Amino acid sequence: MPQNAGCAVAGGCPTDYLAISFAILFFILLLSKFILPFVVHKVPNTKGSGFWIPVIQIFASFNLLLSLVMSDDFLTFKRRHWWQSCYVWAVWVEGPLGFGLLLSCRIAQAFHLYNIFVRRRLPPIRSYIFLPLIVLPWIAGAALIHMKQALNGRCHMRTPWIVPIVCLHVLYVATLAGFSGAIRHIEFRFDELKDLLKGIVISASSMGVWAFAYILNEIRDDITWLQVASRFLLLVTASVLVLIFFSISSSEPLLSQISLRKREHIEFETMGQALGIPDSGLLLQRESTPVIDPNEPLDKLLLDKRFRKSFMAFADSCLAGESVHFYDEVREHEKIPVDDHVRRVYMARHIIEKYIIAGASMEVNISHRTRQEILTTPDLAHPDLFNNAINELIQLLKMNLAKDYWSSMFFIKFKEETSMRSTNHDLEHMSDLNFSPRLSSIHCFDDPFHQEQFSKGSSR
Repeated sequence: MPQNAGCAVAGGCPTDYLAISFAILFFILLLSKFILPFVVHKVPNTKGSGFWIPVIQIFASFNLLLSLVMSDDFLTFKRRHWWQSCYVWAVWVEGPLGFGLLLSCRIAQAFHLYNIFVRRRLPPIRSYIFLPLIVLPWIAGAALIHMKQALNGRCHMRTPWIVPIVCLHVLYVATLAGFSGAIRHIEFRFDELKDLLKGIVISASSMGVWAFAYILNEIRDDITWLQVASRFLLLVTASVLVLIFFSISSSEPLLSQISLRKREHIEFETMGQALGIPDSGLLLQRESTPVIDPNEPLDKLLLDKRFRKSFMAFADSCLAGESVHFYDEVREHEKIPVDDHVRRVYMARHIIEKYIIAGASMEVNISHRTRQEILTTPDLAHPDLFNNAINELIQLLKMNLAKDYWSSMFFIKFKEETSMRSTNHDLEHMSDLNFSPRLSSIHCFDDPFHQEQFSKGSSR
């Protein structure tokens, strides 16, 4: 019994090491969920909030788990240095850099969705500014606790401070619930609202379990087995929380649809396909093959999808294909009905993040005025949102790539394929005309010869 009492106070019980093993396992699973899409599925890396917010979530998850291990007597060690202090781990790392930062990332995503889909405009505050602002209350609370020396010798919060700390947690969950309620009427295509609601349920449930285990740990510190069981419950619950919380990704819908969910066997290569835009990225075999005249205006020629694909391949070979890719995705955007605001906003946001914002993966060369018009638009669903950008890029293509394309092997190959396709189409048309030795305008079930022909065909 004294040995059990010793490990309950000093740490190092078998259940403590078991809980640490669970935490390590769940954190490895969390890392794999973040890394595998980029390694296995070759998902392109982005420089925006869609990449950095998940990275910050991993950082906050690691801090949360490590702070619980260091502050709740899981390991046997003496606090000799300042970095082993209770206030470093139980206050700063567990609060502003742990659970507070983790929940703030989810609030930042909800704020982004609210502006994009309810207000139909880009957020007025960038994520790298908004996120530190909503972490400030946690920093202020941690500073106050540190100044007032609100912890006892076992890194446990003194009783008068428990209620204010719980209220701070409840405030952030309520804020997340408020943003979720504001966007509940939006018919999302990638379950963003469902993910936010799951985040609210998970965080609220975890807070309930934490509060229960924390109160038992704080109030009944004279019962040794209860001390050991409560801290085991705390760390295991936190491990499950960080894994599930990260698995619910609403920041990058296309990334989630392609690589993180894998709920369906179909993989979408473009946002147009993920949104269900008709014939997105597809070349139909029955499409007409018009004769391409180099004297025609380039903007008219680019309307033909086959020519656009050939011109895009030539532009990519010249390392200047972003303008043609942008034109192609804007054409997909134009296929969405004007009254389908949600899909138009999805596609517009995808185009802006991929081509318009500074430092985008395929940033196009447009004027600063046109770029700002798009970024500050009051309506992301407006049908003429990208018209000025398209006009500027068409002029650039005429002056640069278009002249070289007509003398390139890409155009020669395109002409040969067009000629062959036209010949095959004529042959198919002739075979269709000569398919049956007799033509009848009578329907099959009204044709007195149908039954006889069918029996002959089946016998053959």
